[in-house]
Amino acid sequence: MEIAGSTALVTGANRGIGYAFAHALIARGSVKVYAGVRDPASVGDRDLSPLRLDVTVREEIAAAAAAADDVTIVINNAGVGGFDTQLWTGSFDGAREAMEVNYFGTWAVSRAFAPVLARNGGGALINMLSAASWASRADYPGYAASKAAQWSLTGALRAGLREQGTLVIGVHAGFVETDLSSFTGAPKIGADDVAEQTMEALANDRVEVLADERTRQVRHALSQPLEQ
Repeated sequence: MEIAGSTALVTGANRGIGYAFAHALIARGSVKVYAGVRDPASVGDRDLSPLRLDVTVREEIAAAAAAADDVTIVINNAGVGGFDTQLWTGSFDGAREAMEVNYFGTWAVSRAFAPVLARNGGGALINMLSAASWASRADYPGYAASKAAQWSLTGALRAGLREQGTLVIGVHAGFVETDLSSFTGAPKIGADDVAEQTMEALANDRVEVLADERTRQVRHALSQPLEQ
């Protein structure tokens, strides 16, 4: 897909990977990037167009789709961790929030913007996923489950939007240098790196991004015996 001249929406664009996505799009020639955020005042970057969008609020999603009716690229990046729910301890509230934001939020935004993309020629829909889509952990099963569900949804969206010519891309990464992964000292990839790899996939019509070595290893292991 041609990025230059495009109009994009990035959810959760005021920081982290979302901010990196937004600026990678601008660097590639997008003429307008909507920053979909809960609080438009949190977007201080003049290169971005703030748009009120809580992905768990149906009315805000509908209003955003009406206001940003010129988009040709939608990036579902908004997400939460829910890391306070471990397998045997912790409230289920964090796990429920992770599913509500990461899975249902992505689904709701995609459903609302699919007709917009169709009217504007098809365009592209990009979902920010995770290596945890394929490899769960006892210390954050709620987050992993929400990402596994989001990956499944991405496949359904790819099939459902094929006829209207929408490119659907799933972006997988391990720990990224953002606030969300500040709890761990494990090796991390930079948000700018993830964004740049995603732009390359978008420009070359590739449907999957495996952003780091850990993610590539996990992806490869899916075809191996379960014990591995």
